Amino acid sequence: MQILPRFNRLPQADCAPLLPGLAPPQSRRLANGARVVSLAMPDAPLVCLDFWCRGGSLFERSEESGIAHFLEHMVFKGSQRLAAGEFDLRIEALGGSSNAATGFDDVHYHVLIPPEAAPEALELLLDLVLAPALDPEAFAMERQVVLEELAQSEDQPDDRALQVLLGHACGSHNYGLPILGLRPRLLAHTPEAMASFQRRRYRADHCVLAITGAIAAAGLELETALNTSALASLQPAVAGEQLPSLRLRPGEHRISLPRLESARLLMAWQLPAASDQEGVMGADLLTTVLAEGRRSRLVERLREQLRIVESIDLDLHVMECASLALLEVVCEADDLPAVREAIQTVWQEAMADPIGAAEWQRAQRLVTNGYRFGLEAPGGVAGLIGNNHLWGRDQELARPLELLAAWSPERLRLQALPLLDPRRACLLEALPA
Repeated sequence: MQILPRFNRLPQADCAPLLPGLAPPQSRRLANGARVVSLAMPDAPLVCLDFWCRGGSLFERSEESGIAHFLEHMVFKGSQRLAAGEFDLRIEALGGSSNAATGFDDVHYHVLIPPEAAPEALELLLDLVLAPALDPEAFAMERQVVLEELAQSEDQPDDRALQVLLGHACGSHNYGLPILGLRPRLLAHTPEAMASFQRRRYRADHCVLAITGAIAAAGLELETALNTSALASLQPAVAGEQLPSLRLRPGEHRISLPRLESARLLMAWQLPAASDQEGVMGADLLTTVLAEGRRSRLVERLREQLRIVESIDLDLHVMECASLALLEVVCEADDLPAVREAIQTVWQEAMADPIGAAEWQRAQRLVTNGYRFGLEAPGGVAGLIGNNHLWGRDQELARPLELLAAWSPERLRLQALPLLDPRRACLLEALPA
């Protein structure tokens, strides 16, 4: 399970064709409104089937804390047609593999499979995901697995520090609550409550199926399997929904944690939501300039020159209600004041000094490579187009590269950099107990 959704970095449009060898994704809706998006990759040896649903922890009601992730576990405990463990055995017998992940915004289940086995794998996947058995005995056993996973997370000082930071930064918004859930709520969940959540969220217009890879080799049987699948039988949602807005709360906090070997400085800033693709691209360039690699400004100053940190990372987490930039610094407790002062100084210098040509080209190159590398295999392509279409970003894969050209060093300094003002951050000092 991933605590925050993974973000594929977005590159600069610096060559033509922008994405050689990749055609535009093809999208259509089934009669019930469910979306199917596909992209053929003739040279790929496999087919990826990636089912996406707007069913992450964002959509949990207060009494449902952790139920989205718990449901992901229960899906693999069998369906009305598949016994517990039968799905994995049959997928492996077909030469494939499967996995799943629950995030704040969504959940997805994917299978990598040889093309000739894709029709059967599709039927198995959709039956498993859309008709889970939720057997009471299996439910009770799997609850213990989820509780143990929660206990392990709570036992990790780094995980605890991150969760404390998110709680302070996001408040009562579901982004501030653990995806794994709160223990009292997990103990109170029932199969009936989980079935209610599943029926509410796993509806036709909340779901997207992405298919990539050697699609042609799978033949017409794949299309036939889709038209008669459980996806085609889903009911549509009752009405549209509006995502809850997020307003990050600045402030300074401190916590002591047992078994924490070195001090941590954690900072969170609010950045544009995923729907603002152009803003996200600017944020990605900015975090790259500041903390991607030894030549970035924060790494060079704090680690290479001042040598007051063991490590420093600034990651961009793109989400639907708002994106977050999360900074983590590992250092000695006595160096925390100097670290904070150095971060403030680097930000002030960046506000005053323009980004040079070499620094700008480096940032463009890094984000370009990250994006393109993520599109080399069917799994990466399926994940990108599945997530995009789930949230209404029906665009060609090259569109982010085209939009990035709107950013210049001066615009980045004037419009994006102020968002990372240290005074706008939610800050947490985590100290060894």
